[in-house]
Amino acid sequence: MREEIKNNWEQAKADLKTAENSLESGDYYASVFWCQQSLEKALKAYILLYKKESPFIHSLIKLGRIAEVPKKFEISLKNISPEYYATRYADASGDVPYKLYTKKDNLEILNGTKEIIKWINTQIKE
Repeated sequence: MREEIKNNWEQAKADLKTAENSLESGDYYASVFWCQQSLEKALKAYILLYKKESPFIHSLIKLGRIAEVPKKFEISLKNISPEYYATRYADASGDVPYKLYTKKDNLEILNGTKEIIKWINTQIKE
């Protein structure tokens, strides 16, 4: 496996762990942010491996289309993609990001993230 692919994949898994840790500490906005980051890096690793390209985009929707992920993941990608901005910028979310998320919201996003990461893991076959 090329180093760039390996590095993106390893960082995606580390970001997922950070998302889980943030959930445990009650930092729900941070957990959601790290879910988005984990998926972005995992999808980019997958695309690099199979499509031999490295798209410079943050949209999980677009990355999912390029990666040709199964249709069942499209809703999760659509729900998680805008969190890249909403978790970071008060002007993008309409409120202070840390106030926006509940544990329930976070768990939904984290579970969707884990499902997609699990699928990518079966495709990358480390």
